[in-house]
Amino acid sequence: MRRTYSLLTIVVFPFALSAQDVAAPAPTPHPIAPTERQIAAAVIPLPHEFRAGATVLGYDEAGTLVTLRKGAGAMICLADNPADTLFHAACYHRSMEPFMARGRALRKAGTTGSAVDSARFRAVRAGKLRMPTRPAALWQVSGPHSAIDIDKQTHAAPARSLYVVYIPGATPESTGLPGRGAAGLPWVMNPGTPKAHIMFVPTM
Repeated sequence: MRRTYSLLTIVVFPFALSAQDVAAPAPTPHPIAPTERQIAAAVIPLPHEFRAGATVLGYDEAGTLVTLRKGAGAMICLADNPADTLFHAACYHRSMEPFMARGRALRKAGTTGSAVDSARFRAVRAGKLRMPTRPAALWQVSGPHSAIDIDKQTHAAPARSLYVVYIPGATPESTGLPGRGAAGLPWVMNPGTPKAHIMFVPTM
């Protein structure tokens, strides 16, 4: 019997980066920021009402991904990876953590590219990796470090945000949305998979 997934997720998804693509850094082009600076930067993608309660994952002095702040809220944020030349912060609903954490573990073990999603999809379909059954938001911001104002927790052009709605298993037929991008229109990416999501342009 084919399983139907009912996840609904709102996402900020800038450039080609994603929260599930985060891995522990190698030698860093940027120094690892103090904990409070990492936290302030990590929550920038979130609406203000979610920032104070968010759990934040970031980097210790050795460059290992650790929990910088344990929050009581619904969101988990990933701080900017100092191994990257661009700024990237992402926040997602805690119900997405099994899927995100599995991606990080696979990459740490040496799995790369599409093999990461292939492994996760197999685990989801085998019932070994649980996906949310209720709406789960994810927000991301990426861009040059110069476009990020950590103290004001804001960003400006040329930093970018994209908004995405994850609906695992969704297809153009099940949503009435096209299967490829067109200017100003939402569309379904990764249709028919646990990672299926509706893409929106930031101006919508």
